[in-house]
Amino acid sequence: MGSLARLLHFLCLVFICFADEHNHKYEDNEEVVLWMNTVGPYHNRQETYKYFSLPFCAGPKTQIEHHHETLGEALQGIELEFSGLNMNFRQNVQKTSYCNIKLTVDKLKDFGNAVKQFYWYQMYIDDLPIWGIVGEVDDSDKTTKYIWTHKKLDIGYNGKQIVDVNLTSENKVKLEADSQIEFTYEVNWKPSEIKFEDRFDKYLDPTFFQHRIHWFSIFNSFMMVIFLVGLVTMILMRTLRKDYARYSKDDDMDDLEKDLGDEYGWKQVHGDVFRPGEHRTLFCAFVGTGYQITVVSLLVIMLAIFGELYTERGSLLSTAIFVYAATSPVNGYFGGSLYARMGGKQWIRQMFVSAFLIPAYVSATAIGINFIAMYYHASRAIPFGSMIAVACICLFVILPLTLVGTILGRNLAGLPDAPCRVNAVPRPIPEKKWIMEPAMIVLLGGVLPFGSIFIEMYFIFTSFWAYKIYYVYGFMLLVFIILMIVTVCVTIVAVYFLLNSEDYRWQWTSFWAGASCAFYVYLYCIYYFFFKTKMFGFFQTAFYFSYMGIFCVCLGILCGTFGYVGTSYFVRKIYSTVKID
Repeated sequence: MGSLARLLHFLCLVFICFADEHNHKYEDNEEVVLWMNTVGPYHNRQETYKYFSLPFCAGPKTQIEHHHETLGEALQGIELEFSGLNMNFRQNVQKTSYCNIKLTVDKLKDFGNAVKQFYWYQMYIDDLPIWGIVGEVDDSDKTTKYIWTHKKLDIGYNGKQIVDVNLTSENKVKLEADSQIEFTYEVNWKPSEIKFEDRFDKYLDPTFFQHRIHWFSIFNSFMMVIFLVGLVTMILMRTLRKDYARYSKDDDMDDLEKDLGDEYGWKQVHGDVFRPGEHRTLFCAFVGTGYQITVVSLLVIMLAIFGELYTERGSLLSTAIFVYAATSPVNGYFGGSLYARMGGKQWIRQMFVSAFLIPAYVSATAIGINFIAMYYHASRAIPFGSMIAVACICLFVILPLTLVGTILGRNLAGLPDAPCRVNAVPRPIPEKKWIMEPAMIVLLGGVLPFGSIFIEMYFIFTSFWAYKIYYVYGFMLLVFIILMIVTVCVTIVAVYFLLNSEDYRWQWTSFWAGASCAFYVYLYCIYYFFFKTKMFGFFQTAFYFSYMGIFCVCLGILCGTFGYVGTSYFVRKIYSTVKID
């Protein structure tokens, strides 16, 4: 019963994304907890281990048990452990010894390896992160290594609230076998004028994220949008106007004149253009999931803009999981209604595929990564309770809500609404130039969308894989809108040329043309890994390319849905305007 109660308590906390251990207000001499989080190589940010996996020693104070506040905190490998150090609000602590260790051969090896790989560690005081370095290598003699043994904490307070924390590592001690190492600490409290709501500003880097290159990239992408929209409007409207005029002239001819004429173009495939494509179940699942990812992305970005989610541990991931689960009806509605309009009969199977498309892929990838993390004894290994919680969310939240959305979609928007009837026999697709083949259209379709987000990808990757806190979500929202417009414009042009070559296979072509943007993003991921980072080792490599795979798959589904939805509206518009006998 105890395990069940803890599980239910954990599941409840999943939906409380902004919970905290206290209200961030202290009385004089009230206990302040210093949490030790993780330690790991500086160049491999995701390769983290429990702080006490190194032979550090804790202070004498009684251990305090920490429970994960959110699911995101657990999934990100945040393992807070009590430091054992005695700290009280506004009470200075002079240099005090809290433990001693004897450097055995094993401990010397562990510390030596940590110093060699430039290990850093993270701590928290009142949710404010603090970083420190384990030690350093002697510049003149690479075999000589030192460890920092003294932690000096300068804590700023404003009234009853902690607003600033700084760590200074002091007292460098040489690592030698069988030597005794004494660890000490001191705490200095200082009044500060920093407001509580501004206490995270020191962690932000405006010189990096708000650099003129970032602004220039936004402006450049915006000008690309104006150019593309104008180009699409001008070219298509002029071309379509000529087509309409020719087709109207054709309508005045008798059948013999039409047969003798040189009629060609997109009108010739009106009897097949609304024929459902192959693999309807998977296609509708992709589109439904794309709608859901779009809504989730917009909501999370808006919440991040107004809620400053970067100030809470794991809150961004917890919010994304909660929003994804809550928006499952969007997936079911659009995927189910599209499947019904395409004449699909196995709607239950389509609903299951749509509901578990992303969760199954993410879970399979996470399980593979988890085995690697467990092998390395890393803190990134997902706890069993967290995996059970995710499974419960999928089964008891996502699946029922997707079912509700599917039923509503089939009943409210499931009737066929194609402006042209579909021929009983498919029309043969004539030969055309290689540049007009769907494969080439797909390959070229993602170039411009990738160009519109290229610079922003660098900032996002740097914030995730390096030590930058991403906070410019207004930039991200602009880039998201630009990406959507560019993708729609490019796929409309591509599909128009495809239809004009009398190839009616536009559904999958429009989707993959938009989704191919993710292919170029993944190529950039490979470049970024080898030329922009100093990551090393199988552990970090597996994590990097697995995480980037998840990101690119979601981005591909997102952009593919943009392409299909925009193109679908365009195709319906042109075929509903032309009079077809």
